[in-house]
Amino acid sequence: MEGKEKLFNKGFISITLVNFLVFLVYYLLMVIIAVVAQENLGATLSQAGLASGIYVIGTLLARLYVGKKLEVLGRRQTLRVGIVLYFITTLMYLYMPSLMVLYIVRLLNGFFYGTVSTATNAIVTEYIPLSRRGEGINYYGLSTSLAAAIGPFLGMLLLQATSIDFIVMMSSVILAFTVAGCLMLKVNNLDLTKDQRALADSWKINTFIDSKVVFIATIAFVMGLAYSSVLSFLASYVETIDLVSVSSFFFVVYALVITVTRPMAGRIFDRYGENSVMYPSYLFLAIGLFVLSITTSAWELLFSGALIGLGYGTFMSNGQAVALHLEKDVSRVGVALSTYFVGLDLGIGVGPYVLGALRNFVDFKQMYLIAAVLPIICGILYKLFYKGAKD
Repeated sequence: MEGKEKLFNKGFISITLVNFLVFLVYYLLMVIIAVVAQENLGATLSQAGLASGIYVIGTLLARLYVGKKLEVLGRRQTLRVGIVLYFITTLMYLYMPSLMVLYIVRLLNGFFYGTVSTATNAIVTEYIPLSRRGEGINYYGLSTSLAAAIGPFLGMLLLQATSIDFIVMMSSVILAFTVAGCLMLKVNNLDLTKDQRALADSWKINTFIDSKVVFIATIAFVMGLAYSSVLSFLASYVETIDLVSVSSFFFVVYALVITVTRPMAGRIFDRYGENSVMYPSYLFLAIGLFVLSITTSAWELLFSGALIGLGYGTFMSNGQAVALHLEKDVSRVGVALSTYFVGLDLGIGVGPYVLGALRNFVDFKQMYLIAAVLPIICGILYKLFYKGAKD
């Protein structure tokens, strides 16, 4: 029994490492795309923005389609084909003769990134003991958070010291090793019943979207919307409050807080249930954004980073654990997780446009104050409408 409850088994460690490397390349490339578009291809700021945004469209398409078809196509085959094509489309950044080619490559690269991450999100559940699901998902989610901290930092450093081609080649080498790892990784496919296959082959909306997960995905959308204010506008905001010199440490503090607290949050989730971590995540994000809105000093900026890490960082992984908790049918895990991440990705993707439009009427401080209200709304909606999973 003790062996069955072991969390850090070979499969769990391997798929978590694969996830880290996939996300690391995603963030490495994200840093250079605007530079490629503007400096090499003469793109305007809005055209460079489209080059970033079209990637999200590719990712969302993959999450919807691959999430629905994952078990029919097979987890093993989806992971292997996805990672090979992610590698190939990453190499294609070396040849960028026009903006249109860049858009096409970004769309394809986003699709295969979404394919791989959808597969890894489902595969990791196979290696996590049910009694330690919250803890396991939080450790797994840590790989994403660390990549989000290391990737942009490394990308900016390399962009100043080397060239765009060097970063693409480095990303491709990382993915080449990841391809080798995925080909060697033992992944089991599910044996589907005739009814389960028929459901996956159907084009009804419920085969793309898991109705049990729609509510938590909606909450994820609003939380992503709130957090996008940090991702998109922090660099501009710190200029207005003269804190540019310490702003680079904001995400370092954010990542450190997540690294320390996520395993603890996972254990609390397993022992006391989802509400014990979900409510604090709404509260911490709201307070973090409020502190950000009134920040005038370096310590306040870094303190807000810690609070936002406690809030959004905790929500991201535990929202995923809630989605898994809600869907009992193992053949629907792919659909459940893709539904959750579609909500999260949409919030992050739509947020800059919505908040950017809002920014025309209010200043940065007021915008962050408004963003701070969104997690409170999430907490109220969660209290009113979340019924939990039926065991």
